[in-house]
Amino acid sequence: MKVRNVVLASLLATVGAGAFAQAKEQFFPVLSGRTGPVAPNATPWANGHNDYMKLVNARGGINGVKTLVEECETGYATDRGVECYERLKGKHGGATVFQPLSTGITFALTEKVPNDKIPMITSGYGRSDSADGGVFKWNFPLIGHYWVAGDTVLMHIGKQAGGMDKLKGKKIGVGYHDSPFGKELLPILQERAAQYGFTLQLLPIAAPGVEQKATWLQVRQQQPDYVILQTWGVMTATAIKEAQAVGYPREKMFGTWWSGAEPDLKDVGQGAKGYSAVMMQHGAEPQSAVVKEILEKVHAKGQGTGPKEEVGQVLYMRGVIGAMLATEGVRAAQERFAKGKVVTGEQARWGYENLNLTQAKLDALGFKGVMRPVSTSCFDHMGSAWTRVHTWDGAKFVWSSDWLQADEQVIKPLVKNSADKYAAEKKLTRRLGADCQS
Repeated sequence: MKVRNVVLASLLATVGAGAFAQAKEQFFPVLSGRTGPVAPNATPWANGHNDYMKLVNARGGINGVKTLVEECETGYATDRGVECYERLKGKHGGATVFQPLSTGITFALTEKVPNDKIPMITSGYGRSDSADGGVFKWNFPLIGHYWVAGDTVLMHIGKQAGGMDKLKGKKIGVGYHDSPFGKELLPILQERAAQYGFTLQLLPIAAPGVEQKATWLQVRQQQPDYVILQTWGVMTATAIKEAQAVGYPREKMFGTWWSGAEPDLKDVGQGAKGYSAVMMQHGAEPQSAVVKEILEKVHAKGQGTGPKEEVGQVLYMRGVIGAMLATEGVRAAQERFAKGKVVTGEQARWGYENLNLTQAKLDALGFKGVMRPVSTSCFDHMGSAWTRVHTWDGAKFVWSSDWLQADEQVIKPLVKNSADKYAAEKKLTRRLGADCQS
């Protein structure tokens, strides 16, 4: 009988230890795009995200809670993204937050996450109007959305022209992915065109974008003064090669942040010299403290997710920042609900809505010189609207602008009007102050 009791106690201890270990893991699912036409761009994002999660664990976790990552491959297809969401949302005690890395998937999941009580971080993509937390309680386009990108790239172009008033009478071509992602940029450009008196030449490009000869023949015929690209994956490199073929100056071409990373230009090399892109704060950051720490604590131990040479590149850094925002939201939630314990998706949502990443906090995390402060609230789910522009010198990107801040007097009314329209369509009621505390 005593032997039986000892065995039973041992089993209970083992189960208990396993349950305790499981309870101390915070699950962060990854909707990856390692296959298909966006693979060269989406892969480094996932590698950066996963490496930072490993760094968090090497630092001791989020107040002792370790991160757990599991990927599901979407191939950038909306239907597969929804399937992955359904497969992962309930695993490992429940998903903390999703980062779809796709505007199409974001649109689809926006309908699902309120019922499942799982937040979404969509830094730099998705619905621009979801910055309005009064309507979009579960969406967080942290540190930027497409209207910020469009406004600040126009500011940069205007500065080069000698002032925004100098854009009057100009023609700006817009080559965009013919999808919700590409079209999401247009409202801010149309608003600014009406304000400053320039015209837009809309150039939709069908995915995957490997055939653009007809598009660039239009550019050669109409000779716009500038071209803005809202492209992704192989579409960007193809656009730059076609611009080169028709003799359109790369110095007059400006991408948004998904159209300005090393995979877009490395094969074009000198042929892309002069091409610029607006960046969601960061660029390539090989000398940053966080990159040095990842190399030391993750890659040097043979635990890197991808190749060492990509650590610190543009899209790798975007994944790192995505993971940092995800974990710091959990840290904020722990301070309110249960420090040192796993938080629910609903509690994590409160954390993302109450982020206060001061410069001192960012510097301590290794992001000095990489990012500016981020502060969210119930009605502001973006928290920062700063960008910079970098330019390809033939071999690498170099900074070519000061910090640029989107004009919130223009952006906020656009966001609110679009959010109100969405609320009316979906029969949603704006959140009241009491809801902001929950």
